[in-house]
Amino acid sequence: MRQFGTVTIVGVGLIGGSIGLALRRRGLADRVIGLGRDRERLAEAARLGTIDEGMTDRDRAVAEADIVVVCTPTDRIADDVKRLAVASRSDVVITDAGSTKRRIVEAVEQDDRARAVFVGAHPLAGSERRGAAAARADLLEGKVCALTPSSRTPGDRLRRAMEFWSAVGCRIVTLDADAHDEALARTSHLPHVVASALALSVPAEHLPLAAGAYRDGTRVAASDPDLWVAIFLENPDHLLAALEDFRSALDHFRDALQERDRERLRSLWQNGKLVREQFDPPPTH
Repeated sequence: MRQFGTVTIVGVGLIGGSIGLALRRRGLADRVIGLGRDRERLAEAARLGTIDEGMTDRDRAVAEADIVVVCTPTDRIADDVKRLAVASRSDVVITDAGSTKRRIVEAVEQDDRARAVFVGAHPLAGSERRGAAAARADLLEGKVCALTPSSRTPGDRLRRAMEFWSAVGCRIVTLDADAHDEALARTSHLPHVVASALALSVPAEHLPLAAGAYRDGTRVAASDPDLWVAIFLENPDHLLAALEDFRSALDHFRDALQERDRERLRSLWQNGKLVREQFDPPPTH
């Protein structure tokens, strides 16, 4: 048997499809099963090589699974995990790819069976594109995967989840679920709101004069609205706090501009530049 035996991916879209491609290209699983509701999409996923076989029957899809990866919309994950846990083997590991974690972990913790097999995860990879057709075998390569175990997460399940996400190319970070949501509200959820707001602030008649700055600043505004509305509503408090801080930063720029304060404008820009360079350092010569 290969490293992970049978892996079932629930929701074979961009992330689920990329996980499947990574598993198959790296020879990590004997069999990769896709579980979903749409037979045509599952058939397409199989044609694209993201899975070996697609199924719509939950019990059949997880009956022999060693690993189950839940890649459904964020507001459905907790319920999906609880249903899958009942149908799965006792030694299964169930993990997920949800962009928020606190509400998922709290809901799963209330279910004894699900809590015994679940390890919350969030691979920090994605695209404004969607569906298995957008999946890439290297999408997770070198990307952070945040694992959010609770104090009651079984150690053997955590170790197995770490092995799984590492094997498909991720760098592992472990942290508290609420700390994850606080950070992601600022590093991911806020930028998506800002991208959409920026797109809305530019009249269509000005778009012929838009170039790289507009393209880069609004790229994620092209993402799936239903997906992101669900994420926002799963993490409202932290996102609202992030929006308040962002509005304050905008106010500083506006005030400096109103006062024609060159030095203050330059200082604000320089401070932002220094923070940005910590994320993506400039090349050295």
